[in-house]
Order: sequence, then C-alpha cells, then structure tokens
Amino acid sequence: MIRKLYLALAVWGAIHPMFYFVQWFRAEGLDLGKMVDAWHANAASSGLVWDLTIAAIALTVFIIAEVTSRRNWIGLIAIPATFGIGVSCGLPLYLYLRSKPTD
Repeated sequence: MIRKLYLALAVWGAIHPMFYFVQWFRAEGLDLGKMVDAWHANAASSGLVWDLTIAAIALTVFIIAEVTSRRNWIGLIAIPATFGIGVSCGLPLYLYLRSKPTD
C-alpha cells in the first residue's frame, strides 16, 4: 500500500510542477536565463530556490550512499528526476524504488 502512495506522490510531483513550468515557458519562451531570473525575483523566491537546491543535493547524497550499500542501482533514476523535475518527484520516486519487496 505504501509503495502505491509513493508512486502516486511521484507522479503528482512530476505533473503538478510541470503544469506551471509549461505555462511559464508558453508565456516567456524557452529562455532558461529568464527563468532563473524569475526564480530570484525577490527574497522569498530566492529562499525557496536555495531550500530546494540544498534538499536536492542532500537527497542525491542519500541516494548515492543507499544505492552503493544496497546495490539497488535502479534507484539512481531518482537523481535526474530530482534535478530535471524537482524534489517533489525525485524523493517519492526514490522511496517507491527503495521500498521494492526483497526476495
């Protein structure tokens, strides 16, 4: 049951933020520099960017440490999901992959 919840959260964490990114790209074009500028439009948004960046780095370190010790290499998929989509997708995706029943 918990695995299904992790998977549902990973899907939601991929779709929901992408909805807003797609809207922004449609309005502003595919200019990543403009997007980075928008992320730092004020102190509140800069704080969120740094909060998520630090969380993504911590999650990556955790994933690498866990994958190395558990030899569950498929868990590495969560790293590009984290940086390509966001922590809202990468964390529940890793938890889903990590909670796979063992033989």
